[in-house]
Amino acid sequence: MSVQIKLIAGSILLTGMIGLAGCSSNNEAGNSESQATAPTETAVTATSEPEVSPASTPAATAPETAPETAPAATSSPTETDKDSTSSNSQNSDKQLKELLELAKKGKVPGVKYAAHTGLIDEVEADWGKPDQQESEGKGIYATYTDRHVVFGFNKGSLIFDVRSSDSALQKLTLKQIEATLGKSDDTKVNGEDKIYTYQANDQYQLKFIIPSSTGTVDHISVFSEQDSFNNMAG
Repeated sequence: MSVQIKLIAGSILLTGMIGLAGCSSNNEAGNSESQATAPTETAVTATSEPEVSPASTPAATAPETAPETAPAATSSPTETDKDSTSSNSQNSDKQLKELLELAKKGKVPGVKYAAHTGLIDEVEADWGKPDQQESEGKGIYATYTDRHVVFGFNKGSLIFDVRSSDSALQKLTLKQIEATLGKSDDTKVNGEDKIYTYQANDQYQLKFIIPSSTGTVDHISVFSEQDSFNNMAG
């Protein structure tokens, strides 16, 4: 009986030793595997792409810009305006002086028939019948629309007033007129029109009719006042 117990005890002891030996073997294998895999992880980390500094990335690089081109030289607007104003002033000055010289002869630009010496019969023989004819004050006025001319004549057919509304005259302003001819000798108001009268000489007056709505000349008149009262036909 004691021999049998010894055998059983020896068997249990042997089994325990075998179990201990197996655990030891497993631990060593695990350590071995751990040591074997460690270099691999290190290698993977070592072969990973290195981080790139943001400063070296394309986004951080300043974009190339085209060199600035110097603007082409241009005339100063102020200088251009001054040149234009000077040119207009010279043109109007010359035009007004010519108007005054013609007025001293009883004429307006482009019309050969003069106040005080011309007859409406001569005009009609040359230009035909007027487009419109009407009485005004003590005179009669004949309008030639296409020619932009109106003749005022008395009952003796003598022309005493020659008016022109040519487009070249309608650019003139009071400021330009006064700059060349000075202040008018007389100023009257007729409705919305202002009439600026200059005494060209003893015989003739040069008048500028300027509506307040435009501020520029509507028409001019070369007027022989003494003939406007000459009613030869009674």
